Amino acid sequence: MMVFSSWGADAFGGASGRTQFADYNFNTGTVSARTVANTQHDMFCPGISALEDGRILIQGGSDAKKNSFYNPSTNTFTTAPDLIMARGYQTGTTLSDGRVFTIGGAYSGPRKGKDGEVFDPKSNSWRALPGAKNRPLLTTDHEGIWREDNHAWLFGWKNGSIFQAGPSKAMNWYSANGNGDVAAAGTRDTDDAMCGIWVMYEPGKILTAGGSPDYTNSDANNRAHVISIGEYGQAAIVERVSDMEYARGFSNAVVLPDGTVLVTGGQPRSKVFTDDDGILQAELFNPATKSWKTLAAEAVPRNYHSVSILLPDGRVFSGGGGLCYTAKIGGSTVNCNKLVDHADGQTFSPPYLFNKDGSAASRPTISALSSTSVKVGGQLKITTSTANPKFVLVRIGSVTHSVNSDQRRIPLTSVTRSGTQYTATLPNDSGVLIPGHYYLFTLNAAGVPSIARTVKVTLS
Repeated sequence: MMVFSSWGADAFGGASGRTQFADYNFNTGTVSARTVANTQHDMFCPGISALEDGRILIQGGSDAKKNSFYNPSTNTFTTAPDLIMARGYQTGTTLSDGRVFTIGGAYSGPRKGKDGEVFDPKSNSWRALPGAKNRPLLTTDHEGIWREDNHAWLFGWKNGSIFQAGPSKAMNWYSANGNGDVAAAGTRDTDDAMCGIWVMYEPGKILTAGGSPDYTNSDANNRAHVISIGEYGQAAIVERVSDMEYARGFSNAVVLPDGTVLVTGGQPRSKVFTDDDGILQAELFNPATKSWKTLAAEAVPRNYHSVSILLPDGRVFSGGGGLCYTAKIGGSTVNCNKLVDHADGQTFSPPYLFNKDGSAASRPTISALSSTSVKVGGQLKITTSTANPKFVLVRIGSVTHSVNSDQRRIPLTSVTRSGTQYTATLPNDSGVLIPGHYYLFTLNAAGVPSIARTVKVTLS
């Protein structure tokens, strides 16, 4: 697992042209650190999007026009084309055709409204989308535009479309085709929900919860909604479901292989760079009952700048929080409150990994897989001795500032059997099955997941 900060491992401020990274090896427990400077990009507060070929496109941030590619296959960084408009705190999301759409980001660069643009990996270039206006997605933050267009809740969908579920109370459809477009999709709630959680737990079904009307110094809420989406331009259907036990801003959400959603961290009053009233208990949303269950507590608060992400063994990593602002690059951190700077993490083991008596559950296995690469609409042959197995794909995530636009869960429902070999046919819509890398899990009748195999989903 790779994590990064800014020009300093424990500090940020200014645009330095370098970023501190650390790699954690779950097999050995070792951590290795490195400084990435060859792309001249301080990647603090960027948009992050996983491409079809496995590269990660890191967009803007402190060096607000810069972009970098990270290639997991070679463990190297290379320079990507600059954004048309300098951005930080924007969201990028991968589309049905493999392009990347981004919008907002007035936190860095000129503090003005920032309409959409789109990156095409085929031409290796960005193109402005003057019709994809950012005004419809603005919140009413008391600090103005540099906060109003932050961290849009974006989902790539069918035919080059994008659904924006928040954090504004207004929801919208965006199109990255032609000059771009935007169409209203209805209202999610009575107030904005900056740094709330949002995740697609099955195709067209989105859970949202928490967040606060303003970015900081603002009371969070505990309300939760399930949003159902269909075709571009259609009004979304919003259902108010059971409230979370705790009001949370700056929390994180991870969709699990069984379709439940784990929410960690956050605080009842959003306040950047603090541990004030940090919520240690995790909560689990069950889509079948549309209710929440309070689970184990973390050891330390995970608030602003915290992250959580699904691991291939079905556990969840939760970590980070804090960091120190200095007025200049390389400035002293001596006056920072290091008590709220959490350069550490924990792993959370969900209930499905345990029997009722607390002992470890027996896990199913995938003993053979026909291929590690498959086209949208293609087939995978999966061998498992598990009785009555279910199969699911979970797109591998990337996360910063409560934003994980890469993750989504796709149950494989078209399955035939021949002995211990199962043939699963994938959805034939790349807006549902966004191209890129996924974890493939098999689950037994009790909902216990296997350790995942990694599968690359391609357009052709």
